[in-house]
Amino acid sequence: MKVSKRAQSVPASATIAVDARAKELKAQGVNVIGFGAGEPDFNTPDFIIQAACDAMKKGQTRYTDTPGILPLRKAISEKLKNENNLDYKPEQIIVNIGAKHSVYEAMQATLDPGDEVIMPAPYWVTYPETIKLAEAKAVVIETSRENSYKMTPAQLKKAITPKTKMLIFNSPSNPGGFTYTEDEMRAIADVLKGTDIMVLSDEIYEKLVYGKTKFVSFASLSEDAYKRTLTLNGFSKAFAMTGWRLGYTAGPLDVIKAMVRLQSHMTQNPVSFAQYAALEAYTNPRGAEEVEKMRIEFEKRAIYMAKRLNAIEGFICPEPTGAFYCFPDVSAYYGKTINGSKINDSMAFAKNLLEQANVALVPGGAFGCDKNIRLSFATSLENITEGIDRIEKWLKS
Repeated sequence: MKVSKRAQSVPASATIAVDARAKELKAQGVNVIGFGAGEPDFNTPDFIIQAACDAMKKGQTRYTDTPGILPLRKAISEKLKNENNLDYKPEQIIVNIGAKHSVYEAMQATLDPGDEVIMPAPYWVTYPETIKLAEAKAVVIETSRENSYKMTPAQLKKAITPKTKMLIFNSPSNPGGFTYTEDEMRAIADVLKGTDIMVLSDEIYEKLVYGKTKFVSFASLSEDAYKRTLTLNGFSKAFAMTGWRLGYTAGPLDVIKAMVRLQSHMTQNPVSFAQYAALEAYTNPRGAEEVEKMRIEFEKRAIYMAKRLNAIEGFICPEPTGAFYCFPDVSAYYGKTINGSKINDSMAFAKNLLEQANVALVPGGAFGCDKNIRLSFATSLENITEGIDRIEKWLKS
């Protein structure tokens, strides 16, 4: 049977591939320490699960409005106003089937063949593929470790051409674990003034910030930023609801209407009873309490993992200020032989570490930074300790 060129052009997600191989080894009885998957290791809070059960018992299992039930969109609107200083009406919001779906649908609704999308590296693995599926072109900005892997206004200005239609902005970052300061964001927003470039601001990790880091929504920077920004968020990371598949997009009404039209043919609506669970997450005061408990635990792990990694000779790892990832530079080991295997790049590093030491992580090449590897600390301190012990032992071999 024929497979389309479009489907053939898209590789499997590197993060999912690593997780799949780790699960395969575990099924064989191998004790694998997993730093690969980007999902909280906490369970969804009980009161959110109960809200979904109650919705099903009440018969709320049928089609809903395509952009999501109105009470949920109102709750999102209130959340954005109270927490992010953003004034979006419910009709300016669409609930999608996960934030990954939000990214895909937003690009399908706004990009045409040949359009250019600026994307700083490191970038989330799905960004370049969704750009490709929209028949647009990714323009990658190479960042440096010295600047905490953040793009500068000068780099952005240099990358802009008459074909530039979108900038992808992700803070806190997957995979980098870094965040932009408000001043850094304003400098980037200033570069965009006078252009027609839209900003896709992926804010899925907004609740997971550490130390003195303050989260700021890109669209809240100014009226100009508000008009050009699509704000993407969801429930997966903050509320440990990855499998519930609920994200949302807020932005200019014409774009949201276009996304609603696309969604009406793609999926019709998000899962009905899952929307009532999300509504409970945003309206029940316990939601904020549960998120903060998880955030505190993630912060402890962030500090510990970064300290342990930096103690390894040849590793250089900035302490994360957001998300739940460490992104160390391990290129000092490239060209070396470990247990008889030559380590030439991040893929070889990750592959041999998994097969020889049974530690799963993601090669940085998948994120546009081949000198690095990504380790998720969305796992217990016990696992983090054991996993890094194994890495140290493997490197000494």
